[in-house]
Amino acid sequence: MSTDLILKSIGKYIGLTDEEREYFLSLLHPKELTRKQFLLKEFEVCKYSAFINSGCLRGYTVDEHGLEHVMNFAPAGWWIADMYSLLSQKPGTLNIDAIEPTEILLLSKVKQELLYHEVPKFERFFRIITENSLVAYQQRLMDNLSLTAEDRYNNFCRRYPTLINQLPKKDIAAYIGVTPEFFSRMMAKLLRAEK
Repeated sequence: MSTDLILKSIGKYIGLTDEEREYFLSLLHPKELTRKQFLLKEFEVCKYSAFINSGCLRGYTVDEHGLEHVMNFAPAGWWIADMYSLLSQKPGTLNIDAIEPTEILLLSKVKQELLYHEVPKFERFFRIITENSLVAYQQRLMDNLSLTAEDRYNNFCRRYPTLINQLPKKDIAAYIGVTPEFFSRMMAKLLRAEK
């Protein structure tokens, strides 16, 4: 499995020597997921952060009525984990599965702590991506409280431009917080308005 994408991602924030790069890569565990295969199920303890090398994962919860609520998508070049569970090492609430065949690189919590000790600049890298994630979640929460479904869809398109035509419509609907039926009506209305 290629490591070019993960090294390019890290290179945006920190510089690595050849030795640091090799050490980091030695800590990763490659894994391939088939479509709909779970990386993590609710009530499991999250032991890894996953970097998406190719494909796409989604993180979601399921309510008492069986409705899915998509929290986030992780296309190629993104990281994903149940952060509460990863940091607390308690059972989590997030399901993470593959929308399509996906190649990931896993970094265990244990190895991440070793990495911080051996290459301290990685603490800066993970702090930056965690801060970016926190900002995105806060903005998403504010959007869900104050924006229309159309505006939330437009924000989705800006956040995940490569996924607009790749994802099932039901997943986009679950992300913006509407039923698939409402989403279909909204899209038909938007198409009519464009004509």
